[in-house]
Amino acid sequence: MNVTWLPSPAKINLFLHICGRYENGYHQLQTLFQLLDVGDEIGIEVNSTGKLSMTTLMPGIPEDDNLIIKAAKTLQNYTKVSQGASFHVKKQLPMGGGIGGGSSNAATVLLGLNKLWRLNLPIDTLLPIAASLGADVPVFIKGQTGFAEGIGEKIIPVKTSDKWFLVANPGVHVSTSEVFQHPDLPRNTPLISYDKYTYKHTQNDCQELVCNLQPKVAKLLQWLVHYAPSRMTGTGASVFAMFSTEAEAHHVLRQLPDEFTGFVAKGTQQSILHTQLEGILR
Repeated sequence: MNVTWLPSPAKINLFLHICGRYENGYHQLQTLFQLLDVGDEIGIEVNSTGKLSMTTLMPGIPEDDNLIIKAAKTLQNYTKVSQGASFHVKKQLPMGGGIGGGSSNAATVLLGLNKLWRLNLPIDTLLPIAASLGADVPVFIKGQTGFAEGIGEKIIPVKTSDKWFLVANPGVHVSTSEVFQHPDLPRNTPLISYDKYTYKHTQNDCQELVCNLQPKVAKLLQWLVHYAPSRMTGTGASVFAMFSTEAEAHHVLRQLPDEFTGFVAKGTQQSILHTQLEGILR
């Protein structure tokens, strides 16, 4: 069995501003995607039958709704390739947690199959395929920490300071569509220039609403903010705190109440997936 294992990195949104709404109903966003050095792992085993399958059960997700299979099918249909693949997943990131789990999985599959099926499509060709799968997928295709705007498709690489993060999850699910459709969601934050970004002058526009909808998110944030600057990522439910050293982050993680889960990660400029692809699949 020849399985190629690839990382599927997590991300956090250092801020998330909702600046308006387009005529098509999509929201005008500004955000800073920070890639992390931890995530899921996806094993890809190529076959010549054309069949796509999962060897790992994904609880609560029908195979047809699985972004891993969706990504592979979309790439298969676009290129008319005759090969297939089976996928193995070592899941570490919570689904629907605001840290890009499903979107990152889709990007890892697209980039991995692009190499393993020897398609050699350029990134600019993969980006619209990625966007058809979800608004966050393109950032993982580009593989750089960056400032994004529009509906999230315009991404400018940004150098961020070296920070360690404690990412914690309260164990509740937040519906992204419910948040974006909610009448109480603010939609009028002024646009900012990416080169003027400072953490303290930004916020997550979804945070107050989600804390009202899910009190456990509010409870976790109230606990975490005692130790370091803390914020929700994406539409939740995960939250994060920033630290200067790994030791500080682990010190707080050890005190995390049992009702919550968490992990420590370092911010990266380049995706750990892209680093590995450059090294092993030339």
